[in-house]
Amino acid sequence: MNELWLWRESEAERWPEVSADTLVAPETSKARRIGFYVSTGLFSAMMALSAFAYLTQPMMAQAFTHLGFPPYFRVELAIAKLLGVAALLAPVPSRVKEWAYAGFGITLISAVIAHSTTDGPTTAVAPVVAFVLLATSYLTGPAAKK
Repeated sequence: MNELWLWRESEAERWPEVSADTLVAPETSKARRIGFYVSTGLFSAMMALSAFAYLTQPMMAQAFTHLGFPPYFRVELAIAKLLGVAALLAPVPSRVKEWAYAGFGITLISAVIAHSTTDGPTTAVAPVVAFVLLATSYLTGPAAKK
């Protein structure tokens, strides 16, 4: 058992710890920050505008009915989106941001399924674009560096 432990220590000395910071060049770090801010800003705008439309546009109420959702779900989803956008943009603990990313991911995957099964896959373009922006925001964000 001790020999195995000693071997692991010597391996750790032979292979220094590599982190995302040591692999990313300084100019790439600036590009990463720009990618984070642009994708987070676009995604947040999409979610906030869609939440506003859910609450104010009669056409959105008809769309939710067409997809088979009850009327109250539209209001719940709008409130959840606004809270999620606030969590992404406000200086809150990283655990809260992680939950916001997870919630948005589940919501967008569900939207792709709902749109695809009701009207065909071509109607699921907007949730797919939003998911790509969400993934870009998550993967280029400060938490992804750890």
